[in-house]
Amino acid sequence: MSSIGPVIDLHTHSRCSDGTDTPAEVMHAAVRARVDVVALTDHDVVTGWDEAEQAATELGIVLVPGIEVSCQVSGVSVHLLAYLPDPDEPGLRSTLEAVRRHRDTRIQRTVELLAADGYPVDYSDVVAHAGAGATLGRPHVADALVRAGRYPDRDAAFTDVLHGRSRYYVQHWAPDPVEAVQMVAAAGGVPVMAHPFAAARGRTVGDEVIEAMVEAGLRGLEVDHRDHGAAERAHARRLCRRLGLLATGASDYHGLGKPNRLGENTTSPEVLQAIVSLASGTSTRGAPLR
Repeated sequence: MSSIGPVIDLHTHSRCSDGTDTPAEVMHAAVRARVDVVALTDHDVVTGWDEAEQAATELGIVLVPGIEVSCQVSGVSVHLLAYLPDPDEPGLRSTLEAVRRHRDTRIQRTVELLAADGYPVDYSDVVAHAGAGATLGRPHVADALVRAGRYPDRDAAFTDVLHGRSRYYVQHWAPDPVEAVQMVAAAGGVPVMAHPFAAARGRTVGDEVIEAMVEAGLRGLEVDHRDHGAAERAHARRLCRRLGLLATGASDYHGLGKPNRLGENTTSPEVLQAIVSLASGTSTRGAPLR
């Protein structure tokens, strides 16, 4: 632990979604990066929690179990971080299952469109390399194109054919963010909106959507994120003050899948304690909070 307090990173991904590390490897990477508290927030799935918990306990760090829930409103993608929910709550479980089914169909269609234009990609290859039970996403298609030698890395594939304005982009069903906030709260979790103003990823929602999410139970905004510049961070902090929201920060670590470094943005101990106190779904895992 740092002499000035624990280093807290509340947004990471493993191979259970679109990261390149196993859940245990994420925990080991956190130790190497001197991160004391790490949230595993794979897209629409909780299958990495148990492995991450075991590794966190052995390593003496704290795991905060979470999910990054895919949402959509008026064609705009919204990502909702759900901290400490009950993964067995029926509404949450059924919604995540539905999102993953639609994601699978979307990726299959994306691959079909690419293959029809001669791109060296095959759906069975994408699934095989993603791993059993992984939440499929465009990064897995990018990885297949990299393996085939078409692109040098994920970023190049996204820049050329997998971005949101590409003719190969396929929409998929996801819950409305207001409904998702209510769902996470009903499961005892703490909903925090991920990278709300990351315009480089595509269109972002207006403040009125965030205000509606707050009325539904949104508890925080991920303010400090590498896809937020100074203006976006300032805007997010103003919203947090005006709407009474918690301000978090995190790396959005994906292993080798992105340049993001564990601990490059962090959350204060006070905000983490507030999140833990608000949650009723499950507990932090691994070593106790210090």
